Amino acid sequence: MSPPPSIMTTGCEMPGIASNEAERAGARPRAHDNDNLVSESSDDSDSDVPIVHVSTYPSGKMSLAGISLRAMLLGTSLGLTSSMALLLSTVYPTPLWRAPFFVASLSLFHFLEFWVTAQYNTRYATVSAFLLSSNGWAYNVAHGSAIVECIVSHYVFPGQTSFSRLLTVTEPVFGREVSLLLVAGFILLAVGQVVRTIAMATAASNFNHHVQSQHQEGHVLVKSGLYGYLRHPSYFGFFWWGLGTQLVLGNAVCFVGYALVLWRFFSSRIKREEAYLISFFGDEYVQYRKSTPVGIPGI
Repeated sequence: MSPPPSIMTTGCEMPGIASNEAERAGARPRAHDNDNLVSESSDDSDSDVPIVHVSTYPSGKMSLAGISLRAMLLGTSLGLTSSMALLLSTVYPTPLWRAPFFVASLSLFHFLEFWVTAQYNTRYATVSAFLLSSNGWAYNVAHGSAIVECIVSHYVFPGQTSFSRLLTVTEPVFGREVSLLLVAGFILLAVGQVVRTIAMATAASNFNHHVQSQHQEGHVLVKSGLYGYLRHPSYFGFFWWGLGTQLVLGNAVCFVGYALVLWRFFSSRIKREEAYLISFFGDEYVQYRKSTPVGIPGI
């Protein structure tokens, strides 16, 4: 079952855009420049009076209560599912270790989405930066389907298929059989996560989980770091991370579904985003686009 293309709202990068020095230094606005700043006290004394954003209250976009709760739940999920995956792969060997491993990978992914935003683009560190609820129901259906396929295929089609046996080798140290598909899955998952995380950190204040349609003053085109090799590294990272998870799960149907949906989503998103970038930077971005690939086949 392949989820609809609307599921993968994985984040927007304005590829190669760097902010001015004040933004990079994390300059904070003065209290009188913000309408949503409130004081804990109306006293005009000289004592230090804490100033807080209304948005950090429970109903705000940067709710501290909401952020701490989500971080705790993701950390708990990561710890429990990682322990379960390790237990089911060593003490009680069963291919079902793949399901909790997948949940652990998802937990880490969503935590890093917020943490990198909070670290390098603090003003956008909202509750929605976790990407837990902003992707819609289809996003959850897609990941739920992946877990279901992994479990069902284990019981309905136990053992290896003839194709998977062709891609299985015996490692020389312990003499155990190793699936090359599983190894490829681990590599794609790890590379995808690392590239996406580094891309978000490199873009810093220019990374946003929504496509930006306005060119902010002081922004210039950056071609250093990962952006010297890939013009949309965060999209590259998520695409291959998603396919890697399905190889680790051993899913055939969801692998094809993820590939089709992710390709369609990023193809459309990149086309729309680059139209804005060309309007921002003109020939400079056109030349950059010609010399720098996306890293996703056919895009």
